[in-house]
Amino acid sequence: METVHRSGFVALVGRPNVGKSTLTNAMVGDKVAITSSKPQTTRRAIRGIVSRENDQIIIVDTPGVHRPRTLLGKRLNDLVRETLAEVDVVGFCLPADQKIGPGDRYIAEDLRQLRGNRRTPAIVAIVTKADLVSRDDLAAHLMEVERFVQAEDIVPISAVEGQQIDVLMDVIASHLPEGPALYPDDQLTEESVSDRIAELVREAALEGVRDELPHSLAVVVEEIVEESLDGDPFAEVAPGEGRLVVRVSLFVERDSQKGIVIGKGGKRLKQVGTRARRGIRDLMGRSVHLDIRVKVAKDWQRDPKQLGRLGF
Repeated sequence: METVHRSGFVALVGRPNVGKSTLTNAMVGDKVAITSSKPQTTRRAIRGIVSRENDQIIIVDTPGVHRPRTLLGKRLNDLVRETLAEVDVVGFCLPADQKIGPGDRYIAEDLRQLRGNRRTPAIVAIVTKADLVSRDDLAAHLMEVERFVQAEDIVPISAVEGQQIDVLMDVIASHLPEGPALYPDDQLTEESVSDRIAELVREAALEGVRDELPHSLAVVVEEIVEESLDGDPFAEVAPGEGRLVVRVSLFVERDSQKGIVIGKGGKRLKQVGTRARRGIRDLMGRSVHLDIRVKVAKDWQRDPKQLGRLGF
């Protein structure tokens, strides 16, 4: 009997900080989404691509759904809703170590409304962070999730420990339509190099900052250029023969935030650069000179023009 090949899209949804980006990276087997203990880290619907023998799963790691307080927050929620209307499977992530709360009910209501559409995606409840609770507590949580959400399947996983990731992918694939691969087998993401570099810089900048600052950080890659090793700006350099220079603007909303990001004597910005450079080097496969400039774009989260300029 001929084996059926399946391919399609799964959107991972959940309130902020339930482990969606960590799960995306665990499924893809590479870092395609930045992770942080700070909520609202993901701002794009990042596509990770998992190509297996009999299926191809395209993962859409959406921003955490929340009650928006800014224009940026509203646009992120709208992005999630648009994404849900176009996918084959919705993976609703509910952490095992936290009770079902108002944020989960907010998402569940959106999913209930989806059920009324002609093209309804399958819903898989994914109980994340299963390694953080006892077996008895996990069993009780699974029963609570079963009562809470109308899902075709419920799968407990630990992305950090790699537990049940293959099982989850088998379950997701079973709900995808029959069809050929949509991307080449060796492609892991749809994100451009510039987008991935910008996210790596933002991830590094998010480490250890105050709670109010993460929402105010935006990163734009201004240029990626090959420069001669002797620093001659007019020399022609063949790709791979010079040094790679990445120039980045890191935007905040207020002067006081600029001071926090730079730190006393520039110490904090230097740490951000070191951390980001490591990730960019791994991504590009070569050493990189990273130039980060911190700039103020006043109240950009609430300004439609500035949001557009910053890619939202």
